[in-house]
Amino acid sequence: MTENEESVPPQAPVAAGAAPARNCENCGRALLGDYCYACGQPVKGLVRHFSSIIGDFADSVLNLDTRLPRTLWPLLGKPGFLTTEYFAGRRVRYVSPVRLFVFISIVTFFVAQFTVSFGDGTVNFDDSGDSFDKAATVQEVEKIRDQTLAEMAKARESAAGAPGADVGIDIGERAIKKKAQKRIEALREAQAESAAPTGAAAEAEAAAATTPATTPTSATAQTTPTAPTTPTPPTAATKNDDDEEFDIAFNDKPWDAKTNPIAVAWLPRFANNWLNSQAGRVKGNFKRLKEDPNALKDAMLSAVPSTLFILLPVFAVMLKILYVFKRRLYMEHLIVALHSHAFLCLALLLMFVTMALQNWLAPDSGPLHSLFGWIEALLWLWMPVYLLIMQKRVYGQGWPMTLVKYCVLGFCYFLLLTTGAVFTMLFSLVNM
Repeated sequence: MTENEESVPPQAPVAAGAAPARNCENCGRALLGDYCYACGQPVKGLVRHFSSIIGDFADSVLNLDTRLPRTLWPLLGKPGFLTTEYFAGRRVRYVSPVRLFVFISIVTFFVAQFTVSFGDGTVNFDDSGDSFDKAATVQEVEKIRDQTLAEMAKARESAAGAPGADVGIDIGERAIKKKAQKRIEALREAQAESAAPTGAAAEAEAAAATTPATTPTSATAQTTPTAPTTPTPPTAATKNDDDEEFDIAFNDKPWDAKTNPIAVAWLPRFANNWLNSQAGRVKGNFKRLKEDPNALKDAMLSAVPSTLFILLPVFAVMLKILYVFKRRLYMEHLIVALHSHAFLCLALLLMFVTMALQNWLAPDSGPLHSLFGWIEALLWLWMPVYLLIMQKRVYGQGWPMTLVKYCVLGFCYFLLLTTGAVFTMLFSLVNM
């Protein structure tokens, strides 16, 4: 008997009516499952129905199979259930925490790209700027300004709750106010110039003042009267108006890469050069917002999942500090953070869907419109209540101590989220 024959296990006899035994197509060993125990080759290859390949991809990459519906309802309606089940060792029946958070966050902010907008989708700053230039009186400018700001206020209400939605609207409001103020100042200067006598008119007035009242002013009488001319207000600002509208200040002066660059003393030269290049990109992107105000919103919504993923470990550190005497591992706190953030993303997803259905099915006031409004309000209220109950169930402390730690954690994490939102906004302005 050769060495190869000794290494191959004997084949078991096939019972009558049973399926024939399968052997690995790579090494010839008897298969005991979906993978060969000897060489590790899987039984399934790519030469099969495409639908089964899609199913395997969703299962292996996203964990999307029958576990998903078993996971989503407890995630939404049973605070702390998934976390306690995971700690108890019952993990295979649910989607893993990491994949759950990644999948829901991506879907949530992908849907937000289509459901959240500034009013009707655009806020055209250029049109308002042209209207300001055409306005001939201060009252007209103020009327146009107030109408535009009212439209942007409606846009702010329709985009309420969207992460970063207020940023672009704030930028637009400042631009509108600044352009209106410049136009008002230009009109007032033009009125002042028209009121002051100039040239020949000033000389004639001076001569008339020195001539006695009884002396006939034949020269003046023979002069053909000219119709008063209305000075045409300037319709175009100086060549740097657009730049001034989107100034970035540094050292209380407008930033300029050559005359007033960013120069942080304790940073190396290459770092200051990088900051100035980013400032130039931000200034250019500010101008782009005039044409597409939703560009910043789209960029921010794309960056929010990555920001949340970065903040997750920090949130877990906060839990570790607050519950240091519980002697739990850091990874346990990280699982709590993953499940809580996944729930927040799922609640936001439902809110975006509700907003879209409201705009589609009930855009005007009525019972259905009010119903959708109540659903949004209940989702907003459920988020803090859910997190409080989850914290109580997972860590098992009394209500007084849980409430104190919940408030401390909420305040600290709010500051962290605010900081993260600022950096996300800056990142989005650079990369939009």
